[in-house]
Amino acid sequence: MTGPGEQLERAEAHPHTHSDVAGGWLRAAVFGAMDGLVTNTALVAGVGGAGATPHAVVLSGVAGLAAGAISMALGEYTSVSTQNEQLDLEVAKERRELAVNPVGEQAELAQLWRDRGLEPELADAVAEQLSRDPEQALRVHALNELGLDPDEKPSPMTAAVSSFLCFAVGALIPLLPYLLGAPRLWLALLCGGAGLVVAGALSARFTPRPWWSAGLRQLLFGAIAAGATYLIGTAIGTAG
Repeated sequence: MTGPGEQLERAEAHPHTHSDVAGGWLRAAVFGAMDGLVTNTALVAGVGGAGATPHAVVLSGVAGLAAGAISMALGEYTSVSTQNEQLDLEVAKERRELAVNPVGEQAELAQLWRDRGLEPELADAVAEQLSRDPEQALRVHALNELGLDPDEKPSPMTAAVSSFLCFAVGALIPLLPYLLGAPRLWLALLCGGAGLVVAGALSARFTPRPWWSAGLRQLLFGAIAAGATYLIGTAIGTAG
């Protein structure tokens, strides 16, 4: 028989990977695709419900695609840049605290490890060892107090490009019947609904939610938006 120590020596780490949750592209991609699908499906429903010509529907849809994609990209770039600038500011404050009050910051680290279940002696030893490297201590403080790693900030440009492209692709889907010579509103709504189900199902790969649940949820959101704009378009078109 082998003891726990010998078993531990023989144990090997199983290789595994994690999704990139800090790169800035995933949230922007999912949000951009969903927004593009919902926005243009609802836009086509409203304009088509008003009785507009196929040319007017395509014009409105393409304008919505361009405006929405640019707006999403600029919004994502500004949002992520602001978040990174705020993180830099807070990290600078923490760096000053480590410089002027190293003893107090070490005590704070020790308390952090105690709160996480370490014995007081071990918590003190870990805090002391971490404090020998100010940059490592700064990283631990930032992770626990700010919830972000200063060395793994999301990229504003990555978020902007991802949002732009995914919004454009999502917004294009409900326009496909009109662009391919089948200008039927019901076909456009069917394409938009199918796109929402597929996009929701794909996004479920990064979450514990079942694919069918995520797909139906997005379909419901899109149906609410498209139904509301269709009623508005019909009312305005009838009144006109």
